[in-house]
Amino acid sequence: MAVVRALRTAAPHELPETVHRELATGYAADGADLFLADYGLTVLRPVSTPPHAAAPVSVHHGPAGRAFGAQEPCLEPAGGGRTRVHLPVTVRGDRLGVLSVVLPAGDGVREVLPELAEIAEVLGHELIVAERDTDRYLLARRTDRLTLAAEMQWQLLPGRSCARPEYELGAQLEPAYAIFGDNFDWSATADHLMLYVTNGMGEGTEASLLTNLAVNAWRNARRAGLSVADQACLADQAVFAHYGGRSYLSVLMFDFDLATGRVQVVDAGSPLLLRLRDGVVEKVEFEAQLPLGMFEETDYEAQEFEVRPGDRLISVSDGVYEAVSPQGEVYGENALFRAVQATRLLPAAEVPRAVLRELTGRHDRSAPDDDALVLCLDWRGR
Repeated sequence: MAVVRALRTAAPHELPETVHRELATGYAADGADLFLADYGLTVLRPVSTPPHAAAPVSVHHGPAGRAFGAQEPCLEPAGGGRTRVHLPVTVRGDRLGVLSVVLPAGDGVREVLPELAEIAEVLGHELIVAERDTDRYLLARRTDRLTLAAEMQWQLLPGRSCARPEYELGAQLEPAYAIFGDNFDWSATADHLMLYVTNGMGEGTEASLLTNLAVNAWRNARRAGLSVADQACLADQAVFAHYGGRSYLSVLMFDFDLATGRVQVVDAGSPLLLRLRDGVVEKVEFEAQLPLGMFEETDYEAQEFEVRPGDRLISVSDGVYEAVSPQGEVYGENALFRAVQATRLLPAAEVPRAVLRELTGRHDRSAPDDDALVLCLDWRGR
């Protein structure tokens, strides 16, 4: 509780130093390093000050990477009769990074793991709050400079993953440091999950501005209590009023009833949706409606479908299945189906980066040429 109180009263930019100091006092810790996942989900970057800054570590390998991926504490010898404990820093399923703490070795390490895990969780909550007042943690997540369009898009997102008893969500955008208009959004209440997957149009800041306008338009409609179909109508009107049909965007909009699994869907020229059920991958198709902003006062109607406990839904933008290799080979839906099968045992938060990693590896590129979005939803139901 002393550590928790110290974190809650610390200055926003001093959270790493505060947790280090308090763990040294209360747990005889020799060191405590906070690592945050970068935008591309490739490395865990230290939030520390030179010359004592720790080196970045891989998200995919090593004890810290295992703690981040498995979302469980991971222990390793630190030498000199000490143990290094890696603790996931996660807020309601949103994976932020890892807290690595060096403690005296012995049986007492495992005894304090529950307390350390709770401290790491509280640290995550404080990081979310602190980002309103300091850029320190946003800067720590960068391995490169973001383009202006990417800066706008990342600030628009709700997070990269979240979890509740009824569902688990994960999503990722690539190229992470130069994303244009692709986007995802979600919001949950006691009884509903609203989910949106956007396949943006255009390039650079123009694409980002278009997406920002549409996302804030349906957020405004959603917060006024309107249905998913009416949200689409108002977002469509906002985009058309500004662009006059010159620019528009495709979006797939969901309203999940958490109690029943019934879903209201608006398919406005949407991204691709796949379902993994009982080991079989299939394409889910809805009645196609016009993209948002293409024509004036378009009417949108919601369709219904149902999800069952154990279902996995994966939505991808055209930057994934239409990606072309340097040899001119299109990635295609068949390769995507195989990627969904290959990642079926991974948790939802891990699936997007695994699919995108397979895509870039297959095409021998560090990042896609076009925006690429992958969103995964695992449905458990009540």
